[in-house]
Amino acid sequence: MLSVIGKKVGMTAIFSEDGKKQPCTVVSCEPNVVTQIKTEETDGYSSIQIASIEKREKSSNRPEMGHFAKAKTTPKRMVLEVRDYDGELALGDSFGVEVFSEGEFVDVVGTSKGKGFQGVVKRHGFSGVGEATHGQHNRLRAPGSLGAGSTPSRVFKGTRMAGQMGNERVKIQNLRVLKVDADNSLLVISGAIPGHKGSYVVIEK
Repeated sequence: MLSVIGKKVGMTAIFSEDGKKQPCTVVSCEPNVVTQIKTEETDGYSSIQIASIEKREKSSNRPEMGHFAKAKTTPKRMVLEVRDYDGELALGDSFGVEVFSEGEFVDVVGTSKGKGFQGVVKRHGFSGVGEATHGQHNRLRAPGSLGAGSTPSRVFKGTRMAGQMGNERVKIQNLRVLKVDADNSLLVISGAIPGHKGSYVVIEK
């Protein structure tokens, strides 16, 4: 399995040959560079480390500069370790959207949009407590009972309540690659992927 780091550009739509409208997301993929190769002998397990998205040297510390210098590349903003990869890549090798082909299915990992502290209606889809009549007052979006009283005399862990919503790691699986634009380093992927415009995502083959 090989992963590629990209940046979400935004959503659009394209039309298929039979005239059907297909919503899709455009992802920009700068060249990904292999910055470290871990082996069983040196690290106890095998994996490769890839990095992408240019970073100013002014914003990089000396350990980072030395680490990327070993791969003969400039400092990068995003670093990712790929464990389940058994291909043939050497230190300093670069790759991009050319590793994908149109029609194949990929998984996309990103950080969902943060929505702050939300109530149970928005966060969990609750319907609220009763109607606005019959003595109800400001109960339309209330959570209702949280459990029994004397037994168990506590709220169970995992009970759906109000709280932080979004801003968490999300993986969307089995999205089709509709177009590969190698000249502009762009991928067109069917459907929506997590994150806001400009957020970083990981595309897994």
